[in-house]
Amino acid sequence: MCLGIPGRIIRIDDVGRKLATVDVSGVRRQINIACVVDAEHPVESCVGDWVLVHVGFAMSRIDEHEAAETLKILTELGEAQAEIEAMRASAVH
Repeated sequence: MCLGIPGRIIRIDDVGRKLATVDVSGVRRQINIACVVDAEHPVESCVGDWVLVHVGFAMSRIDEHEAAETLKILTELGEAQAEIEAMRASAVH
């Protein structure tokens, strides 16, 4: 399964190469923002934007509410996955 993880762009690292640093739940990493920039939304205007990040690329811009909801669902899925793994580990064979 391919997931886009919400993150907030906190700084532009390289305008020419369209590289920025994103914060994803406290984890910061450099990503490529080429997919979310255009003439109406240039690289320099991306600081503060919420984006969906997948394999090092910002795939789309989202609003803060959508980011929060997506993070909530992903957290719940993680908790569900942990519960399923615990059930599997304790299953009678």
